[in-house]
Amino acid sequence: MSLPAADDLFRPTAPAAAPAPAPESAAEEPDQGPDQGPGKDRKPSGRVRHDEKMTVYVTSDELLDLEHARLVLRRSHGLAVDRGRLVREAVAMVLADFETHGDDSALVRRLTEE
Repeated sequence: MSLPAADDLFRPTAPAAAPAPAPESAAEEPDQGPDQGPGKDRKPSGRVRHDEKMTVYVTSDELLDLEHARLVLRRSHGLAVDRGRLVREAVAMVLADFETHGDDSALVRRLTEE
């Protein structure tokens, strides 16, 4: 039996108030730079209540790598994230890359390596 970590017990449960959007001029055109396009608006769900659940099995080494990344994010970047959020962020990044690059995406390249 494992118990939750202190970060899981003492985290805010209400969403933070979003800053008010800056007023935009009607004449301004939205930025259409290279960061625009399919997959660029995909955002991970972050810290919200999740209604769906999925079980994923990983090796001991993969779990240690995930935990190591979580600890490095905390120590080096001041980001206290749990493993679930880390996985959701990674999934959002991979899916955005797949939507943008299709056959040339990292996901397709890695899945076709044998």
